[in-house]
Amino acid sequence: MKIAIIGATGNAGSRIAAEALRRGHSVTGIARSADPAKAPAGVELRQGDATQPEQLAALIRGQDVVVSAAKFSVLKAATLLQGVKSAGVKRLLVVGGAASLETAPGVTLLDSPNFPAEYKVEAVPGKQFLDDLRAETEVDWTFLSPPAMFAPGERTGVFRVGQNQLMADAQGKSHISMEDYAIALLDEIEQPKHLKQRFTVAY
Repeated sequence: MKIAIIGATGNAGSRIAAEALRRGHSVTGIARSADPAKAPAGVELRQGDATQPEQLAALIRGQDVVVSAAKFSVLKAATLLQGVKSAGVKRLLVVGGAASLETAPGVTLLDSPNFPAEYKVEAVPGKQFLDDLRAETEVDWTFLSPPAMFAPGERTGVFRVGQNQLMADAQGKSHISMEDYAIALLDEIEQPKHLKQRFTVAY
């Protein structure tokens, strides 16, 4: 498949690109600063601003799937959807956040009293982004939320899949490597099971 990744030079985006290439897909990377040193070899980098719908549409036209690994404080759902629709791309996957996952019925991680204030800059617009996607009916979107701890690590291929609840292991640790997250996202691209849904993965 032809997969375009917004933010392909970032931590998560570069690992998703690497996983897609490993599986034989064609990968186009969209980044404001198209630095080849920050993307896996084999990615076709295109410099552009995803916050400009017309510019984004021109960059992703002809792709089968768009993956957004952009920050929610920078790229809004309405803007992204406008560009995706204008380009005629029907499939959109979004690297989500953990803050909108539930820690109890109707209570999100963002609602917890000890949620770090410095994380709210990204977490609040991230929750709004998901709410906006849930109102979208035309594009086949999927929002994949990582667990609380999301960092570079090992590629094991062993993890659990959930829906809207924050997951943790037997020791109470809520975590996954970016490499294993990338596996889950590519699995969803290849064999869709969560169209117009949010899901999550964790160890």
